[in-house]
Amino acid sequence: MSQDNILIVDDDVEIRTLLSRYLQAQGFRVREAAGKRECEAILAMHTPDLVVLDVMLPDGSGLDVCRALAHTEPPVAVILLTALKEDVDRIVGLELGADDYIGKPFNPRELVARIRAVLRRHTGERSPETQFQIFAFGAFEVDPQLRRVLRDNEEVVLTGAEFALLMVFLERPGRLLSREQLLEFTQSGRERSPFDRSIDVLMSRLRRKLGDTDAGPVFKTVRNGGYQMTLPVRAVLVGR
Repeated sequence: MSQDNILIVDDDVEIRTLLSRYLQAQGFRVREAAGKRECEAILAMHTPDLVVLDVMLPDGSGLDVCRALAHTEPPVAVILLTALKEDVDRIVGLELGADDYIGKPFNPRELVARIRAVLRRHTGERSPETQFQIFAFGAFEVDPQLRRVLRDNEEVVLTGAEFALLMVFLERPGRLLSREQLLEFTQSGRERSPFDRSIDVLMSRLRRKLGDTDAGPVFKTVRNGGYQMTLPVRAVLVGR
């Protein structure tokens, strides 16, 4: 049974109580915070594995908390709780480094599935066949087990969602991947809107962080097709 630490940040006591009881029944260790200040006090003493974070808090914005968590080392995973119509907050949250979001009202079972998927991405669980592979392209080296990206031996810090998206391309070198395929590979099991822009937001962030290379951009956009990695990828087996 999982012993991951989850912090629930929401000013609705009924939601906090329901989620806390449900997550504890699923084997998680849970702490609760009713607002931004209480959340920051807990974070000053404890580092959770994942934060379930309401965007609208009585004493500040959950997006400010999300921004701060993205700059911790290592970054703390974040799932945002948003109202169904808060599209702007969802997009901003993804830009700030959130790993996923779920709209209120939601099914606790779905949230647990999202939590486990995000935690898997953060812990870098891989099959034995790929566990000791390092991917190289251009001036980059990517270690899936350590979840580390190096450019000319300098680390490029990615969020869990950005790293998961990069791995989709590295494991399928040269393939043109549609937005629908990328959503399926990175957010399997989640209900998606045909207007879901999360992949475009993540691609924009990933491009900005990786930058261009001497051979040109790392990715190209194919109109009505999707995205494609332009650089050749080498997979190198290493031992540890």
